[in-house]
Amino acid sequence: MIQKQIKSYDDFVETLLETGFSMGGGNSEGIYSVIPWNWNQEPPYDTPVRWHTGDPDTDPWEWRIRVLEERKDIAYAKLFFKKSGYMTKDWIPYFMAVRRGNRTLEEEYANGAISHQAKRIYKTVLEHGTLPLHSIKELAGFSKEDKSQFERGLVELQTKMFLTMCGRQQKINQKGEEYGWSSTVFCTIESFWGEDVLEKADMVETKEAIEKISERILFLNPHAEPKKILKFIKG
Repeated sequence: MIQKQIKSYDDFVETLLETGFSMGGGNSEGIYSVIPWNWNQEPPYDTPVRWHTGDPDTDPWEWRIRVLEERKDIAYAKLFFKKSGYMTKDWIPYFMAVRRGNRTLEEEYANGAISHQAKRIYKTVLEHGTLPLHSIKELAGFSKEDKSQFERGLVELQTKMFLTMCGRQQKINQKGEEYGWSSTVFCTIESFWGEDVLEKADMVETKEAIEKISERILFLNPHAEPKKILKFIKG
């Protein structure tokens, strides 16, 4: 397996751009991760990188937002196995060709490939543009009792590559004051990447995309299992 030592944010970005995609943290699914250890594991080599320290240069938890706020060539979302992951702009068309092709959300919904709750969420984001998580819940009419449905729908839209994370936003009370934890902001894939990426995806055949991604995975990890590879690709 290709595994470079990551000791800073710059190391992480450089390696991710070379590899093209990665699980968000740790490699529990046996595919590939730029950071091969998770928050509750010890790094396999000497490195200052540690989870949840708040240091923007050495905390992987901070990196997920940094790439969204500072770069235009890396996406972070719930992309693989319903878990977080990274994907670079060069590889977006191939994954899109597999997961949604040139089909619209309405077409996917009509075919039974998208749930009703996912459709509600998508329609809300589409109508209002970029929206923080708490606003999506409110505007789409999800109550506290609907929490699990809302979360499933949101993951579904990220996996199917209709929505993606695009930053974070502080909550504001009625007095205009910031409070609480910041909220993840979501937008459509089209808004995040632009039309050129979608046009490239339209020109890629599904079979070709699966073969290309599979080849890349096996280059990164020759021991990856075929069933896991296919699930990773299809989402």
